[in-house]
Amino acid sequence: MQTTTTAMTWHDVGTIEDIPRLGSRVVATADRRIAVFRTGGNEIFALDDRCPHKNGPLSQGIVHGRAVTCPLHNWTIDLATGEAAEPDRGCVRTFPVKVEGRRILLKLDVAADG
Repeated sequence: MQTTTTAMTWHDVGTIEDIPRLGSRVVATADRRIAVFRTGGNEIFALDDRCPHKNGPLSQGIVHGRAVTCPLHNWTIDLATGEAAEPDRGCVRTFPVKVEGRRILLKLDVAADG
């Protein structure tokens, strides 16, 4: 009998300089697009690249402070939590990120057959 388990592993997705300040970069996996954001203070965050409202591409939104505004309907999403700002309601998945030196590491699910 074969089972599939899911583990989280770190993946190098580039350097801080690959993402402009107040900008983003998209990392594509087999099943999703992940938007990796850089704030004006050089903080790095990663979210599913879809707004919880109508699936707008958050990677094309405007980064301000520790938030991004969706380009379709102006929903503001907190980069740390993925939560929509009031009065809107909704949440998008966040992904762990860390910076080692100038390299950005993104923690992703990896399926393993056992």
